[in-house]
Amino acid sequence: MTRVLAPNPSDMALDGTNTYLVGERGSGEVVVVDPGPADGSHLARVEAAAAARDAGVVALLVTHRHRDHAAAATPWADHFGVPVAAADPAVAGPAGWVLKHGDRLRCAGTELDVVATPGHSPDHLAFRLQSGAVLVGDHVLGRGTSVIAHPDGNVVAYLQSLRRVLDLGPAALYCGHGPELTEDPMAVLDYYMAHRAHRERRLLEVLAGGSATVDELVATVYASVPKNLWPAAARSTRAMLAKLLDEGRIDPSHIKASSQGRGSCQGASCQR
Repeated sequence: MTRVLAPNPSDMALDGTNTYLVGERGSGEVVVVDPGPADGSHLARVEAAAAARDAGVVALLVTHRHRDHAAAATPWADHFGVPVAAADPAVAGPAGWVLKHGDRLRCAGTELDVVATPGHSPDHLAFRLQSGAVLVGDHVLGRGTSVIAHPDGNVVAYLQSLRRVLDLGPAALYCGHGPELTEDPMAVLDYYMAHRAHRERRLLEVLAGGSATVDELVATVYASVPKNLWPAAARSTRAMLAKLLDEGRIDPSHIKASSQGRGSCQGASCQR
């Protein structure tokens, strides 16, 4: 497997989007996982990486619909003359493949198992390789933790998906952003689950002292996190509050509207 880093670094994308070329060496083929942004220089580097493997691109796989992973899917599909495979029909397009949990793709001399991992987004997928490694998209990051942004993100689904990946017993996690996680990936997944549980407990502790706005909750619960990440923390907080509301563990009176009114949480040679 070859990783090509897209030139779109940011607070959320870390160093940039990881685009992966997957295929058996010597097969003459690769599939591209998460083409990323529609950037000409990134396309050139991906083509160079494929050429270094003496391989042609035979399909594009997309873990989820967010633009930093999927924007290049349609233009690159036209460029290479290959299909797009994704869970979201709008990403796959009329000539693409709509994937579901349990599908198996036989491409580029290897097999990839499709694992539904909704939570970060409703359409999120992971791909398990024959080696036991899992391409996890934004479900797990190489540094830090993933943002679950209400209403596109769903904490309950996310936790269930973490358990699903954990049950695979992954040999390694190849993330949508940041470095690969090859040292005790099971411990990483355990940490992710414990981290969400900790954030939930802290929210409940703060709300037990009285109602608060989302911004007030973030300032307390994420006090040790750099302030430039607080907007993302607010999105994850809204998702967690939506979970707690649905479970009846808090009620709407616990959440004060902010002054901005944003406090409410009432979010080619491949075979299948």
